[in-house]
Amino acid sequence: MLIAIPDVLDASRLARVRSLVDGAAWVDGNVTSGPQSALAKDNNQLPEDSPAAQEAGRIVLEALGANPLFIAAALPLSIFPPLFNAYAGGQKFGTHVDNAVRIHAATGLRVRSDLSMTVFLEDPAAYDGGELVVETNFGAQAVKLPAGHAVLYPSSSLHRVEPVTRGRRVASFLWLQSMVRDDAARAILFDLDRSVQDLVVAQGHGDPAVIRLTGVYHNLLRRWADA
Repeated sequence: MLIAIPDVLDASRLARVRSLVDGAAWVDGNVTSGPQSALAKDNNQLPEDSPAAQEAGRIVLEALGANPLFIAAALPLSIFPPLFNAYAGGQKFGTHVDNAVRIHAATGLRVRSDLSMTVFLEDPAAYDGGELVVETNFGAQAVKLPAGHAVLYPSSSLHRVEPVTRGRRVASFLWLQSMVRDDAARAILFDLDRSVQDLVVAQGHGDPAVIRLTGVYHNLLRRWADA
């Protein structure tokens, strides 16, 4: 399930994040790579212990926690602290799969990477290339979203970032462990949740069908959730 989530960062949050990361010291992106990724990865990144990255990451997490679409789609249990990368001058990230478990160097936090997310931080008109290409059951999907928008997709997917041939692509990226491990189950719950919300708008919270379907949603979540 690949889901675009608009306006994760509003204009104010986006400006704060950019002011923090633009003035920080960037390093080679392979500081967080596994053996496979290191062969394909060519970008720059803010170190995990960078004060700018940590503060900007808190802003991203705050915004995600207030985003109903993200909560409904991801059903997050644990989120790896957001990181930040940049591509320019032909840099790219070849086809790869994200590591199954991410371990935070400073805290020892372990997160099973069920879902990956990219939060775009640059106006797409400001750079050429840089599409995030995710292999899905329906073929390769190329994603290049407005600044402040995000895309959520299974970490098990083959994906890549195309070369940036003009300008600079800046983004935040993160992994999360969902309460529901199985992507197909999460997709069912997400579709059911959206249908219930549509019925609430049309019929109201007290409608018997809304009440029954809400119960179905929670009983399925109870059956499938790890926590």
